Amino acid sequence: MVSFYSRLLLGLGIALLAACASEAPPFVAPQERPQAISETPWPTGQVLALAYHDVQDGEADQAFLSVRTAKLLEQLAWLHEQGFQAVSVDQLLAARDGGPALPEKPLLLSFDDGFSSFHSRVLPLLKAYQWPAILAPVGVWMDTEAGQPVDFGGLKTPRERFATWAQIRAIAASGLVEIAAHTDALHYGARANPQGNQQPAAATRLYDPQRQRYESDAQYQARIGADVARISAKIKAATGRAPRVWVWPYGAASGSALRIVGEQGYQLALTLENGLGDFASLEQGPRMLLSGDPDIQRFAAAVSLVQERGPMRVVHVDLDYVYDPDPQQMEANLGVLVQRIADLGVSSVFLQAYADPEGDGLVKSLYFPNRHLPMRADLFNRAAWQLRTRAKVEVFAWMPVLSFDLHASLPRVQRWSADAPVSVDTEQYRRLSPFDAQVRQQIGEIYEDLARHAHFQGLLFHDDALLSDFEDAGPAALAAYQAAGLPGDIAQLRGDEEQLQRWTRFKSRYLIDFTAELTARVRAIRGPQVKTARNLFAQPILNPHSETWFAQNLDDFLGAYDWTAPMAMPLMEGVETAQSNAWLDRLVQQIGKRPGALERTVFELQARDWRSGHNGPVDEAQLAAWMRRLQWNGVRHFGYYPDDFLNDQPRLQRIRPALSNAWYPLP
Repeated sequence: MVSFYSRLLLGLGIALLAACASEAPPFVAPQERPQAISETPWPTGQVLALAYHDVQDGEADQAFLSVRTAKLLEQLAWLHEQGFQAVSVDQLLAARDGGPALPEKPLLLSFDDGFSSFHSRVLPLLKAYQWPAILAPVGVWMDTEAGQPVDFGGLKTPRERFATWAQIRAIAASGLVEIAAHTDALHYGARANPQGNQQPAAATRLYDPQRQRYESDAQYQARIGADVARISAKIKAATGRAPRVWVWPYGAASGSALRIVGEQGYQLALTLENGLGDFASLEQGPRMLLSGDPDIQRFAAAVSLVQERGPMRVVHVDLDYVYDPDPQQMEANLGVLVQRIADLGVSSVFLQAYADPEGDGLVKSLYFPNRHLPMRADLFNRAAWQLRTRAKVEVFAWMPVLSFDLHASLPRVQRWSADAPVSVDTEQYRRLSPFDAQVRQQIGEIYEDLARHAHFQGLLFHDDALLSDFEDAGPAALAAYQAAGLPGDIAQLRGDEEQLQRWTRFKSRYLIDFTAELTARVRAIRGPQVKTARNLFAQPILNPHSETWFAQNLDDFLGAYDWTAPMAMPLMEGVETAQSNAWLDRLVQQIGKRPGALERTVFELQARDWRSGHNGPVDEAQLAAWMRRLQWNGVRHFGYYPDDFLNDQPRLQRIRPALSNAWYPLP
């Protein structure tokens, strides 16, 4: 006879199984599952570029990113067996100019810093394979006299570890090796802010602590221009040929320096951005860095997955939480943030670059030096660099598009009403009118100043870039509508459905074009590698007709930005918790209808309930359940806002298993 206790346990077990079954991820037939990138054919025209440094027979000292000779032998043999064919700079340039196409699996071998091991260990291997390569020496290291130590980024290193100019000449004479420029004397970290961060000298406006000011554009350009001229002359003197390839120290590119490099005759520039490249322009030169002396299994896996973009897991952070009038407390707060981000194990941080202590969305000060608004603290560059180097995450500078509190003479977005004068909508963000040329110029200059004074990997455009179906009704906006062939009268625009839709599409594209203009300004200074993301309200996804209310369109976003960041925040949309899973399902399904769209979308969940009567943190169990729901729907890229790192909300130990790739490895 089964006891009551046994029946109870059996009943509980069945209930638990039923509960688990109801939450099980949906079954996807094998033929419908996405094919792993590593199993797809090699993409036509895409080059695998490898960045090596030193090669040693014995210990692989990672201070020099050394690889053992035996492992290099294995790696080259594996590449050869897999059908890779090393290509020269001549082949790359010829293919770019419409000449012969590259081989099926093109390989670009490069060796940085100019170590003597290239002459003694690498060159014989290249001759055996008849494979071309690039060698990029640093001018002042080659200039160091025999018997004197080389200043290798502050590390006194024996001179014999580096090649001589005579060896460089012999290497170039082999006919297999292109001698590239790795700067003359800018391969070091220089002071980049008042707090003393050391950042790549070739890509940074230097900070002078004595004068308490930054290097000007003219000073920076003169410093870079002189360095490029010196190393170009030294390489030409040694090899008889002007260099054509520029290799960024530490892989850190600069748009301003890139223009100078191009003006001095360089045709390729190489970074340490991961992934494949077509090298179609001076700006596009990604390379896979070889570090840690990988064995053949790790090496093969890294090459096989080089096309794979790992899941983006993001935490959206208010820098206002870090700020404190006391610099010591502010530094302590920053330390807490950096440690928390490292502990969370995420890939990216959307980091506030502006101040909004009142929480009303109107930006009255910024966290970087600029020409138009007060600087609350010179904090953004410090925080972004600490997060990048200590927490190992990509940092996106989170910036408004229109909500800057600039001079009162500049026009604001105006709302039209049939029975009242046009006015600023007090229920919306207080935005500057993007149709005014002076507004666009001043906002553009703010973005330029951000790019000058900070290192970051991406831009996140805030959700303030919207225009309702009653906006903008200001004079500059009306003139813009007329110039586009639309009526210059809001009543007429709203009085006809076809006109209303044309007006909506015009505004949606206008805002897209304005963010493209801001991106171009940033990339011109910071570099072409800067990625873009933009917040998108949920309604234009779930109800395409609501584009009229926001001037936001999912397809526009997917085509214009590297990442679309929908606000997947059900409670904010008035959806009750019990219906939130179904709401998220619909959101994912609508985006997933577009081929490949989920791979360019990062969903932002809410970690706080802002509804009246609630206004507190969302329970971590609920937040984690939403994350799992997204994953079960095929979403790989997601995160949350806000992170209250000072109060451990959401609690680290509860949210980390659901958020971190290392803790919750669902596909």
